[in-house]
Amino acid sequence: MAKQYDVAVIGAGAAGMMCAATAAGRGKRVVLIDHAAKLAEKIRISGGGRCNFTNINAGPQNFLSENPHFCRSALSRYTPQDFLALVRKHRIAYHEKHRGQLFCDDSAEQIIRMLKAECDAGSVSWRMPCKVSGVEKSGDVFRIATDGEPILASNVVVATGGLSIPKIGATDLGYRIARQFDLKTVETRPGLVPLTFDGPSWQPFVPLAGIALEVDVETGSRKGKGSKYGHFREDLLFTHRGLSGPAILQISSYWQPGTPIVLNLLPEMDVAEELISSKTSSKKQLGNILSQWMPARLAEGLLVANGFAPDARLPDMADAKLRKLGDAINRWAIVPNGSEGYRKAEVTLGGVDTRELSQQTMMANKVPGLYFVGETVDVTGWLGGYNFQWAWASGVAAGSSIA
Repeated sequence: MAKQYDVAVIGAGAAGMMCAATAAGRGKRVVLIDHAAKLAEKIRISGGGRCNFTNINAGPQNFLSENPHFCRSALSRYTPQDFLALVRKHRIAYHEKHRGQLFCDDSAEQIIRMLKAECDAGSVSWRMPCKVSGVEKSGDVFRIATDGEPILASNVVVATGGLSIPKIGATDLGYRIARQFDLKTVETRPGLVPLTFDGPSWQPFVPLAGIALEVDVETGSRKGKGSKYGHFREDLLFTHRGLSGPAILQISSYWQPGTPIVLNLLPEMDVAEELISSKTSSKKQLGNILSQWMPARLAEGLLVANGFAPDARLPDMADAKLRKLGDAINRWAIVPNGSEGYRKAEVTLGGVDTRELSQQTMMANKVPGLYFVGETVDVTGWLGGYNFQWAWASGVAAGSSIA
């Protein structure tokens, strides 16, 4: 006969292990199931191998969802300080790198070992590698079909992640389980991902690959019901196919196909006014002047792309032309033709519609005992540790509420 558990957690990543450890710590009999042979690969590769495990500033304002208030409850009940207490308990050294982002001093493996230790302390059973082929419910019991023995459980938590980084085993299992139980899903797409541009139009910028600088980037509109507006000041990186770097990864989650992103390459100055006011006192070439403010290769590339000769002298330029150049630098509007897709995406936007779930418990409103946590849910954080904080908070919300 198949063994029956109080809780079966499908997916042994950040949210799944956190949920399993929480439930097991309350005396529940928990089994943790994952199709991978290696535990928590997404944690392992995160943060350049050091795991950006939370952000001390994490709050509802740092997350996107069709139902933006949904994340508030879980995030308020399990905060970055709560996770830090766990990190300190396991004597993991960490540091703040940038804007509240916290990383391990040593290795992401420390976070994986910590979560496994917490699960083992509660006597969580492990089924790895174990592929789930389906979930059914009969009365008050769920039956999970696997490539081994079936698993019976009073409660099932789906923590299978999203579609990003398929090479480490991403699947759509969580969405299939949701639809099977007649739960709505929000259309998925890659998030925190580099953006690409049409080949011919991008050709003038290909030689700029490798150049990085801090910029302001925005997209969308503040006006209109349901409109999404994003604005960030972060580092931008030119690539052979388009744009990347934290600024672009952040804005990609707000960008809608067919619409522009607007870049301010020199956010600390009004370029047109600076050039016009310098006309009488400087006889320098345009290229030399811009090179004082940005990488020389970028200055030359921008001038050529906008029809200016880099060796043109500033006093010879009409004010109207200098204003055009200023706009090209301070408000460069450019329409991506797509993104690098799930292959390069750090997260998946969309997922199980949060209006189908309880924001206190993460349980499906119309399927008692069925829970969804982490990236499977339509809650997506900014770059910088926010998505891990959602994994911890949503995992704890479910794990602490299972009767």
